Amino acid sequence: MNIRAFAAALAATVVLPLGVAQAADLEVTHWWTSGGEAAAVAEFAKAFDATGNKWVDGAIAGGGSTARPIMISRITGGDPMGATQFNHGRQAQELVEAGLMRDLTDVAEKGNWKEVIKPASLLDSCTIDGRIYCVPVNIHSWQWLWLNNEAFEKAGVAVPKDWNEFVAAGPKLKEAGIHPLALGGQPWQANGLFDTLLLALGGKELHEKVYVEKDAEAAAGPEVAKIFEAAAQARELSIGTNVQDWNQATNMVITGKAAGQVMGDWAQGEFQIAGKVAGKDYSCLPGLGVSQYITTGGDAFYFPVLKDEEGSKAQDALAEVLVAPETQVAFNLKKGSLPIRGDVDLASANDCMKKGLEIVAQGNALTSTDQLLSPDSQSQKQDLMTEFFSSTSMTPEAAQERFAEIISSAD
Repeated sequence: MNIRAFAAALAATVVLPLGVAQAADLEVTHWWTSGGEAAAVAEFAKAFDATGNKWVDGAIAGGGSTARPIMISRITGGDPMGATQFNHGRQAQELVEAGLMRDLTDVAEKGNWKEVIKPASLLDSCTIDGRIYCVPVNIHSWQWLWLNNEAFEKAGVAVPKDWNEFVAAGPKLKEAGIHPLALGGQPWQANGLFDTLLLALGGKELHEKVYVEKDAEAAAGPEVAKIFEAAAQARELSIGTNVQDWNQATNMVITGKAAGQVMGDWAQGEFQIAGKVAGKDYSCLPGLGVSQYITTGGDAFYFPVLKDEEGSKAQDALAEVLVAPETQVAFNLKKGSLPIRGDVDLASANDCMKKGLEIVAQGNALTSTDQLLSPDSQSQKQDLMTEFFSSTSMTPEAAQERFAEIISSAD
């Protein structure tokens, strides 16, 4: 989509959506539709409604890959919502450059965001030409292995302490009629699983070479070859799960149909809403139990330009609410993510969240691939990983060759 090509023609026609009954009613679009996600987003809505405005929920099912094209189409088509979710990174960059997103710098300066939002890379992802265009709301990390403790007891093996022990337990799990690894069919899940393997098993230096430096030679080298071999093992462990959505895969782990899942820390919300207790019913291994590094991506809200003064004031109020300490605690405890503020009280955090907080405090948080690669490069990589994980006919060698080509031209 070439957003710049028609942005100028649409700029004069941007109005509030027809569904908004009052100026202070703000439609907010997002893709948080699972049980844990819905419970978390309700905290945002409650806090915003308390300002005298009204949160008009615009949830779009199917995840970000389904929701983002709809959101972008509405904004560029002259039917903007009041606020919309994107991931931290470059997903909304063209919309900002086309003048379709509000500059929030004044709100950010009033709230002292540069001082309270940590790590600084979160706000950096919202900043273009020195101006701030979005509100980070959480820190998510992909590098987690979620395990059903009872499933391993049933299979007669100890709960793994790392990825290698998990792979070794695969045969026993299969004998017990338990799927070793749950993996949904949404393309981004396979992509995230591969990136998790690369950082956890390959280490920080390899992650930086491939995704920061865009080193095609490293991407084609022996270290990445080992990652593709591990990905082939993961593919074998996930055969037969036959679910689509990520939360369906998580539910397989919660119910003991599967023993484990590699998924971001948002999976915590599903375990919590199911009444499961971290450290008792389930285990969580950041860095797959192999590495003490995680990437810090997450979600942010952008505010399309509205030609309505009351709507713009409501946008300001929502931006302030999203960053407020009490809102940050309420939302992130239910979402399973970490807050974007370092000055909030998380005494009630569970064992898994505390592990994530400790890693961030140690300075072992790296930039996510959503922030390092353009949407186009991510899409190419996602297509490759979907093909690789869905069919054993693609060899690790063939997949690595294509991967190196993608990295060689990545931006």
